[in-house]
Amino acid sequence: MDKPCRLHLLGAEVDVITPADVMDFVDRKVAAKERAIVANHNLHSLYLFQRRADMRAFYARADLIEIDSTPMIAWARLMGHRVSRAHRCTYLDFREDFWALAQAKGWRVYHVGGETAHNAASKAAILSRYPQVHLDLHTGFFDINGPANALLLAGLREKKPDVLLVGMGMPRQETWILNNLDHLPPCVILPVGAAFDYEAGVMYTPPRWTGQLGIEWLVRFFHEPRRLFERYFIEPWWLIPQALRDLMRRQKPA
Repeated sequence: MDKPCRLHLLGAEVDVITPADVMDFVDRKVAAKERAIVANHNLHSLYLFQRRADMRAFYARADLIEIDSTPMIAWARLMGHRVSRAHRCTYLDFREDFWALAQAKGWRVYHVGGETAHNAASKAAILSRYPQVHLDLHTGFFDINGPANALLLAGLREKKPDVLLVGMGMPRQETWILNNLDHLPPCVILPVGAAFDYEAGVMYTPPRWTGQLGIEWLVRFFHEPRRLFERYFIEPWWLIPQALRDLMRRQKPA
């Protein structure tokens, strides 16, 4: 993959990449033993990006920023950018490719996140499909500013993972990565939210065709209306100033 096209969209920056591009990037960085962050933006993260300095600092250090949002892709197309649904990148869409590559390449993968009670089921689900995968797990429920964090960092330095998946939800996972980045071993770091809750079967997984049709958010909302109402129906209104700036930028002569 050559250097991807980076867009300024809704007040932030994103890269025009496909899931295959992400896998290629991870593979190259692991082979080079380089530390890198593969971040992602959706409407929720854009809302947090505007309101939190630590989120802006996190994205400033990201090496690759996925578009994890069909509405963002639709807005980018409206702004005249050459993007399509093929450029949506999210764990549920590339997980089989990721784990197949991890098994084939012998990557050491470490996941920080999830509840202790669910992590065994998550690991079992992944190993049932990819039995040779090397996977270590650590709960995401710990004091990120206390002794438990120091022990986790020591364990990571000992394990020396090739890929570190951090699934503690936004913005906790991004804050943890930002605060501990310089103490992590050289590895590729991906914030993955509730990825392992899906693997464990404790969170509803929408059919993948809903993402292709742009209605995955609606399906999620019907399953978790209390948790997602504000995220889907209140937070996007805060992005109106950024949308207006995009419109003004598009109308300026080249």
